[in-house]
Amino acid sequence: MILTFNSPDKHLGGVTYGGYSENIVVDEHFVLRVPSNLDPAGAAPLLCAGITTYSPMHHWGVTKGKKVGVVGLGGLGHMAVKFAHALGAHVVVFTTSPNKKEDAIRLGADEVVVSRNADEMKKHAGSFDFILDAVSADHDINAYINLLGIDGNLTLVGAPAEPLAVPAFSLIGRRRSFSGSMIGGIPETQEMLDFCGKHNITADVEVIPIQKVNEAYERLLKSDVKYRFSIDMASLKSE
Repeated sequence: MILTFNSPDKHLGGVTYGGYSENIVVDEHFVLRVPSNLDPAGAAPLLCAGITTYSPMHHWGVTKGKKVGVVGLGGLGHMAVKFAHALGAHVVVFTTSPNKKEDAIRLGADEVVVSRNADEMKKHAGSFDFILDAVSADHDINAYINLLGIDGNLTLVGAPAEPLAVPAFSLIGRRRSFSGSMIGGIPETQEMLDFCGKHNITADVEVIPIQKVNEAYERLLKSDVKYRFSIDMASLKSE
């Protein structure tokens, strides 16, 4: 793997400096085709949030008839809802914010559960085939493991700073599994883009000029974005 920034470049030597260019020459093995029906601003986050949520769903066999949970409705979670819905699953969103219910339904959720409500959580105990956890803050992972059915899987794509406590008996009782996933390779990313083209899926974005990037970062810290910022790189020329 070669990362976009500050990663040893085994092809050209030195380190990588990102891909913000007007023109670029690149080996064909690293080129992706974005379907022409997708808006470029909404398609850009697919190469991050899109493949990060599509890959584990693909790996764990999310299909029609499966019951799928999405924990957290942010930049990753909103993409997970769109994918799970397009794959034909019954989608349940878990959120700490009751005011996100309407948006979750708009994005494709069949049900919305406020995770602080113990009674609502209890109703879904032992019933999920797959849960995607997109929360990066500290949270009770066991509450979601207990919602998995036999052979159910919970995949973490969020990145909490502190270790999560996973009780052994929550896993071994129903042969449940707890895994993680980061992003995806080139072939799977192309598969994801083609899937998005077929189902007309893009990220919900707010397009900003580069001059507002610091303001956008401050808003990001307050979760004040639905659900990704895309930077209009043409705005660099107006500097």
